[in-house]
Amino acid sequence: MAVFILLSLWSVLVMGMGEGGAGSEEGVGKECHPGLPPFCPSGSPSAQPWTHSGQSQLFADLSREELTAVMGFPTQELGPGLVDAAQAHPFDNCVFSVELELPPKAAALAHLDRGSPPPAREALAIIFFGGQAQPNVTELLVGPLPQPSYLRDVTVERHGGPLPYHRRPVLMREYLDIDQMIFNRELPQAAGLLHHCCFYKHQGGNLVTMTTAPRGLQSGDRATWFGLYYNISGAGFFLHPIGLELLVDHKALDPARWTIQKVFFQGRYYESLAHLEEQFEAGLVNVVVIPDNGTGGSWSLKSQAPPGPAPPLQFHPKGPRYSVQGSRVASSLWTFSFGLGAFSGPGIFDRFQGERVAYEVSVQEALAVYGGNSPSAVRGWYADGNFCLGHFSTPLTRGVDCPYLATYVDWHVLLESQAPKTLHDAFCVFEQNQGLPLRHHSDFHSNYFGSLVETVLVFRSVSTLLNYDYVWDMVFHPSGAIEVKFHATGYISSAFLFGAARRYGNQVGKHTLGTVHTHSAHFKVDLDAGGLENWVWAEDMAFVPTAVPWSPKHQIQRLQVTRKLLEMEEQAAFPLGGPSPRYLYLASNHSNKWGHPRGYRIQTVNFAGEPLPQNSSMERAVSWARCQLAVTQRKEEEPRSISIYNLNDPWTPTLDFTDFISNETIAGQDLVAWVTAGFLHMPHAEDIPNTVTVENGVGFFLRPYNFFDQDTSFDSADSVYFREDQDARACEVNRLACLPQAAACAAHLPSFSHAGFSHN
Repeated sequence: MAVFILLSLWSVLVMGMGEGGAGSEEGVGKECHPGLPPFCPSGSPSAQPWTHSGQSQLFADLSREELTAVMGFPTQELGPGLVDAAQAHPFDNCVFSVELELPPKAAALAHLDRGSPPPAREALAIIFFGGQAQPNVTELLVGPLPQPSYLRDVTVERHGGPLPYHRRPVLMREYLDIDQMIFNRELPQAAGLLHHCCFYKHQGGNLVTMTTAPRGLQSGDRATWFGLYYNISGAGFFLHPIGLELLVDHKALDPARWTIQKVFFQGRYYESLAHLEEQFEAGLVNVVVIPDNGTGGSWSLKSQAPPGPAPPLQFHPKGPRYSVQGSRVASSLWTFSFGLGAFSGPGIFDRFQGERVAYEVSVQEALAVYGGNSPSAVRGWYADGNFCLGHFSTPLTRGVDCPYLATYVDWHVLLESQAPKTLHDAFCVFEQNQGLPLRHHSDFHSNYFGSLVETVLVFRSVSTLLNYDYVWDMVFHPSGAIEVKFHATGYISSAFLFGAARRYGNQVGKHTLGTVHTHSAHFKVDLDAGGLENWVWAEDMAFVPTAVPWSPKHQIQRLQVTRKLLEMEEQAAFPLGGPSPRYLYLASNHSNKWGHPRGYRIQTVNFAGEPLPQNSSMERAVSWARCQLAVTQRKEEEPRSISIYNLNDPWTPTLDFTDFISNETIAGQDLVAWVTAGFLHMPHAEDIPNTVTVENGVGFFLRPYNFFDQDTSFDSADSVYFREDQDARACEVNRLACLPQAAACAAHLPSFSHAGFSHN
């Protein structure tokens, strides 16, 4: 049986080269250093390509070949008028994105469970038609893959009508055109002030812009506040605002017609940059000079500490206990497929011990809402699906973002490009010793010891959205539980410090305010607990006054269980911050050995701030954030809880999640739980240079609740049990006693790798 070791537990560390060290040259083996143990049978497990048409390919993201085929088909069908999105102006037609269209669940299950032919693989292509008489956004279904032969417009079917052009996400080309306008046309009008305050260089070479959202004050607007920051080489510019912010109206299809609507500088508003310059020349502007150099964490993430001993390392002395083939992961307990939505983020489709637990668990959205007293902070309201949450996943750095010997998997994407690109090392999969027993008992009555070390299987990706980085984990436990969590790290968003700034956060620099904000993530959980037909149960506790049975004249408060079957969607929608049952689970009408319905409990770990008030004109665009948990009927026409078009027109949202909660029955139905997890963040000095993941992680557990007849980890081969009359040092009694022999090998470490800073 393979042994999974945490080396630090028995004081074996992999050390770098140093005085008296063994060195770390590639390929150095026992023949060069006779005192070293032999290499272990297998080193870092690697992802393998598909070698056969496995069932889980249903959920595999599109390959480079499929993306290329899809990209060529709309071009062929729609004519030669499509421009490369990387170069497209608002008045052009272009393909914005192509990604997998998940198959209908009924067809997928017919194939997976009953051997029916697999449903056709299809792709969803989003087209920006800026060159049409009535500019619009169109969604096209393309299939079957890998050789598409049909193209179907599904825009009206899915959205109830055409998609207005102003709702489209902002292309990188549009941002570049805005920058060109700001730096080449506008900033020179205030050169005198900028030289004085901000060490201005020709065409703003030492400055950089940062976008905000939403873009305007009413439906149809496309006007964005941009903050200006020092462009710090090799560090985050987010901590270095100069106090200048510009409101750019970029609704016109012709960039030459874009204008600056308003200017904000260090606490005051001006009509234009020319007006600001006039006021400065007249001595009417109180200018705070902002240094453009410094030292410490706000200027670089590079530590000044000298290198030290290498950290602990986990390895598999008998080889990895899981495999990755294509998008499918398999271990002795779990099998699951994984994918990444360009807009939504990571998702999994799983089974435990051969039985489906969740058809789909996926990230839907990440939202950050800011406060402040500058316009950029006031308008800081980022729904990251619009910013392509999945697309901005980052390459995972070996040994830092994931364990050194994790399996790293690439991802192919086609967004704002004519050809697919590959993000190397977009995911990692690894088994990890938690350093905590899953169960433990040492009995001093009959003198025995029983315990089980917990090792979990982890699937991870990381998204970087402007300043923040989100670490997404889906953790598979040997007890049958799935843990879903996200951690926030990266740079805080900051604003120029002036006036009553401390009402909106904490000062983190001489002229810098760390602005208060909330983080929220929304998840789709399509549980199939013991089958497709599920019921929702709420259980809690209550103290009930009761006469003492053996002394009726006395009374006690007796603790008992309360149980309630929730039959309608409104009953199973729990407002954020409001009361909710401590135990809520989805169960089938099948019972376990003890007569209880087989179920899975949803247990949230949540420190969320207040949601946007419902009297806000923009709240319906993120109405999912009202509920910490909502259970609804599963419907094919409700595949996602958000729309990427909501952010740029939150006043008339394309999708309002509250429409999902329509007082339909949830008794004996195929159900979806929608879970919100988040936290309030008040930036403080220790967030410089970066917010740390510690205590900035939230999520939820899916835990078996009478789903089994007993703890499924009881039969784990990793269990340890011995009695007083046994020799715990004997291998046949205690397998851990054999570690000196079983793990007497050195891990064969691959070369360090980092896949770079862009898709290619």
